[in-house]
Amino acid sequence: MKIMKKHLFVLTLILLSATYSFAQSATEQEIKKLSMDKWQWMADKDVAKLEKLFDDKAKFVHMSGSWKKDRELEIIESGSIWYKKAKVHDTAIEISGKTAVVWNRITLTAFVRGSDVTTEFTVTEVYQKQETEWKMLALTFSSVRDTHEIEH
Repeated sequence: MKIMKKHLFVLTLILLSATYSFAQSATEQEIKKLSMDKWQWMADKDVAKLEKLFDDKAKFVHMSGSWKKDRELEIIESGSIWYKKAKVHDTAIEISGKTAVVWNRITLTAFVRGSDVTTEFTVTEVYQKQETEWKMLALTFSSVRDTHEIEH
């Protein structure tokens, strides 16, 4: 009887651990999909979807400056920076409570100042769960070499 209780206890711990891992990975997958969707919405200049995603107090850091949500949406809508294609090479995600941080290693092709430019970046995105939806609080582009790797 004692051995059976011990086995049942161990089995319960294993199941709880697996359930937590699944929930964590499901949340990570949700965040990763949202991040990938965001790149497509930026390429499509879909400011309606981006406006919903970006928190009203969101900040954006680029090579040429930093600004808030309204300016980012204006830049995307006008095409003054057209994020044509973000080729994602690697993604790392860390979740703590209602906050998710995403690091994407990308090669970005963008139309800037009249010509296409291709640049290597590690992009840091910060999301917060607000009621039932994730909102982006920050997006920062860090220029890196093509050999740069994200530590997992």
